[in-house]
Amino acid sequence: MKLDILTTNDSENVQKKIISQIRELINFKNLEPGDKLPSERMLSEKFGVSRGNIREAIQKLEFYGLLKSIPQSGTFVANIGVIALNGMIEDILGLEDPSFKSLVETRILLELKTARLAALRRTDEDLQAMAQTLEAYTEKVNKGEDAVQEDLLFHLAIAKASGNSTINTFMLMITPGIITNFEKYHVCDKNLAQKGIQEHYDIYEAIKDQNPQLAKQKMKDHFSVLYQYCYNSDKEI
Repeated sequence: MKLDILTTNDSENVQKKIISQIRELINFKNLEPGDKLPSERMLSEKFGVSRGNIREAIQKLEFYGLLKSIPQSGTFVANIGVIALNGMIEDILGLEDPSFKSLVETRILLELKTARLAALRRTDEDLQAMAQTLEAYTEKVNKGEDAVQEDLLFHLAIAKASGNSTINTFMLMITPGIITNFEKYHVCDKNLAQKGIQEHYDIYEAIKDQNPQLAKQKMKDHFSVLYQYCYNSDKEI
């Protein structure tokens, strides 16, 4: 069970370039809300990039509500004025890549909420998914192997069990950056992985017992090292 790490500086640069080119295309053709963009294949040929790159850029603009894709029909300019659209794209292009510290802070805030909601809303299927990821994590740790991905898969299973699609989406967005940088910044000592097994089980049991306050507290206890990293360190990332 693995998470594919797709986010790289190169792909981010390509994506920003494509977004800028899409904006220029909209302005050049005077496209208005409801107007259709050229197909992914045509945009791929025009911009000299892969269709996958085009799809990622379009998905990002969809996320911000600037484009709308309709299956079997194509991609259309959303119901937003040209001036506002240009301004929002400019803001998107100016967004800085989040620092690892900011990703961790966001993760803590989100997961205290997901643990509580998961305890209230979890299904038997959710519990099964959590148990499987917990078993995979335990197996890796007991073998002395790196278990960062299995750790985060457990937490993603909790996010899904929260029943909040927006929180789940945010967790999926920040997870690749966390995995990529975890070892780089040596946030958690490898000796803490064994302790993490019991902490994960405590969180799981609180969610299973549908005890939201205890689930939130156990998640907070689990993040004690991350709290120290975020708030007690003067090191700038």
